[in-house]
Amino acid sequence: METTTRDADPVRVLDVTSADYRRAFELFLAGTDEKPVTHARLSEIVAALPHRRVLLDLGAGDGRTTAHLGRSFDRTIAVEPSAAMREKLGAACPDALVLPEPLDRVHPPEQADLVHLSHVLYYVPEADWLGTVSRALDWTAPGGTLLVVLQNPESPCMRMAAHFTGVRYDLAPLADRLHERHPEHDYALETLDLHYRAPDLAEAVDVAEFMVNVADLATLDPRPSRADLAAYVQEHFALPGGGYGIGHTQDMLVIRRADRS
Repeated sequence: METTTRDADPVRVLDVTSADYRRAFELFLAGTDEKPVTHARLSEIVAALPHRRVLLDLGAGDGRTTAHLGRSFDRTIAVEPSAAMREKLGAACPDALVLPEPLDRVHPPEQADLVHLSHVLYYVPEADWLGTVSRALDWTAPGGTLLVVLQNPESPCMRMAAHFTGVRYDLAPLADRLHERHPEHDYALETLDLHYRAPDLAEAVDVAEFMVNVADLATLDPRPSRADLAAYVQEHFALPGGGYGIGHTQDMLVIRRADRS
């Protein structure tokens, strides 16, 4: 495999406001089955709710999932600190109340029947996970549901991230600690089997770079090279019939808050 000048460079730190991040994110969305699979499961969870008055999406991103969920609720509140993402969020969810404050400073105006906290804890120090999710529980109405979504620690995607960065995320210990602190609620940890497909190595490496950015790459010295990342992708993700496939199994922690009524 030839090494280009770009491949010899370190893996890039992809800021969510950058064009490189948006391009990699769009490539990922175009090649993954994440949205149809997760949206189908989310629809089942929403259908089982006793009330569908308010949706609170914490870290709503570009609003695609927010819009899917919001169709079932009377009102939508979306928290998104990134100005670039808020622009897309506003277009996808024009009737939503959008709050720009970071998660640790935001104050939603009312409790919600569904609180959605998806792929946000990567950007929260692990020591603060319990406090962050406990706050989200406070914003969940009695009888409502809080969903916390994160990569499964044993997914191929996370094994790759751990190989290059040492980072490993796991919702299971958090679920145990939450149950100890709030035993009155119901807890379930589900797994969704998801896959990304790429037609060629160049695209697969761009998306793999996006995936390893779940770690704070700016703190790594030295950062791994794109050539090493490309070699890893070639070894672990090449498909026998051509193209590349990266599994990115997700865990969904489902917390059903006790109904005090």
